[in-house]
Amino acid sequence: MEKRVVAFLVLSLVIIFAYDFLMKELGLIPDQDTVLEEAYDGELPSARRDASPIASLQTDTEREQPTGSSSSMEVEGESAYSAQEHIEHIETPLIQATITNRGGQIQSWKLKQYLTQNDDNPHAIDLVYPEGHFPGPLSLNLPDAALTKLLRDGFYEVNRDFTVLDADHPDGHLTFSYQLPDRNISIQKVLTFHHDSYAVDVEVKAEGLEEEIDVLLGTNFGVVEWGQGFIGFLGPAWMIGDELEKEVPDPTLHRNGDIRWAALQDKYFISVIIPKGGAEGISAQKEAEYVMSAGIRFPQASGTQHLSFQLYAGPKQFDLLKAFEVGLEDTIDFGWFIYGSWGVVKAVAKPLFYVLRFFYEYTHNYGVAIILLTVGIKLLFVPLQYKSYTSMQGMQKIQPKVVALQTKLKDDREKLNKELMKLYREHKVNPVGGCLPMLVQMPAFVSLFNILYMTVDLRQAPFILWISDLSIQDPYYVLPVLMGASMVIQQKIMPTTMDPTQAKMMLLLPVFMTFLFVTFPAGLVLYWLTNNVLTITQQFVTDRFIFKRSTFSQASLATNESQTESKEADHTSSPKKKGKGKGGKKESEEV
Repeated sequence: MEKRVVAFLVLSLVIIFAYDFLMKELGLIPDQDTVLEEAYDGELPSARRDASPIASLQTDTEREQPTGSSSSMEVEGESAYSAQEHIEHIETPLIQATITNRGGQIQSWKLKQYLTQNDDNPHAIDLVYPEGHFPGPLSLNLPDAALTKLLRDGFYEVNRDFTVLDADHPDGHLTFSYQLPDRNISIQKVLTFHHDSYAVDVEVKAEGLEEEIDVLLGTNFGVVEWGQGFIGFLGPAWMIGDELEKEVPDPTLHRNGDIRWAALQDKYFISVIIPKGGAEGISAQKEAEYVMSAGIRFPQASGTQHLSFQLYAGPKQFDLLKAFEVGLEDTIDFGWFIYGSWGVVKAVAKPLFYVLRFFYEYTHNYGVAIILLTVGIKLLFVPLQYKSYTSMQGMQKIQPKVVALQTKLKDDREKLNKELMKLYREHKVNPVGGCLPMLVQMPAFVSLFNILYMTVDLRQAPFILWISDLSIQDPYYVLPVLMGASMVIQQKIMPTTMDPTQAKMMLLLPVFMTFLFVTFPAGLVLYWLTNNVLTITQQFVTDRFIFKRSTFSQASLATNESQTESKEADHTSSPKKKGKGKGGKKESEEV
């Protein structure tokens, strides 16, 4: 039985390989060159992508050539290119990339200093989208679909002048060349890598093309996670002039103007093309749900076209993006809960971000830096907080009178409002005095909230013990539970004008917030917990040492006033006693 199985497998393999050979010999299957030169209706995808982002694009008949070698040029028909595909490997202290000579497209782009999260086997993240059949990063797009396919699927000749990049060999050039001699068309891509940068300088020289050229970022290049966050925007973004824009294409979009850059981004990472001049538009396309592609368009030119730009694919670190001086740092959303709104929060957030990093430079622990920054903000707003407490205490003291007026004048709203305003003036109380200081503090609190939620600096940043990454949720839910408990204590000790029923309903808020913050990054929960603890401490000090003295002074003043009134009463009654003699004395005794 086993012999039959072996014979069946051998015969099957012979038939498979013999069939392909016979069909080609008989001319029933066209060779690869003929297939590449066929015209297609519509745009077809580039090289096949395997499910694994690090998998080679090689087929069974393809082999990988040694790094640094140049493939030979084989001219047949219109096309002239190597007959085989191979992969170029580039490694620097920051990235580990692979680029296929099929179209000169990026196949893998790993960030060596950033690992996958919530993974039993953490490994370097890859910014290249691993699924689907879409054009890869640095692929070219032309109005002519057939020519586009030739440029994408053709095997380019490769030359490189480096093997490794380090401090001793800081820069290196990788050149991809492709020719169509019958059409007098040639393409050359020159990529210049730098050992200490995520940016690559790219030059594309095109001869014989007299049409617009789109350089594509590919699909989801730079998007590691599509998780819908509480803040920020994921997907295409671009800047025209000084205006930062973002929009989800449905299914496509095009924008023309003074293009400064075009990008694909998520919360922590970004890929962006920054033209050095001459770009005239951007395009984006929705390939599927949470799958976007984008590119930048260079104008039509006759003769030789020279496209020059920078490609940045890496983390959204503020200093790295700001160094380009084209507004890329604004892709880090320091605004409100939606991208680019409430400028006052952005204006406050950037200085706070610098202060946070200042504390980190001395503590080397972002958890400690968060605590110190929260303490600093709390101290800064102590005077405003004191005014808020004073106003709330005043409202609490007159609350019985307010309730009495509301009960008495519940059917006459106009008169009730007049009496309430009169009551507030008599006791020098501002009913919104407790809220105004909080509104002034709000931009600072929201700014710090956004910083801790959005900045990549907290990614993989440890705090203490079980918290090894402040950018993900507390694995044991200790911080959210402590935060919820602190909210309960805070509600119990804070002065309030609510009735008992409303106060009981408010106890549900800590429960809701605890469940909400369970999914928030640990750094954000740490900030909220620290702020609650400081508020409780401040309230304790205020009640024990400030309002207690104030109450004592008021009580002393009241005692003095009653003593004064008593003396005045005695002084008033004394003449009557003298004028009435005994009768007056008897009357006084009766009283």
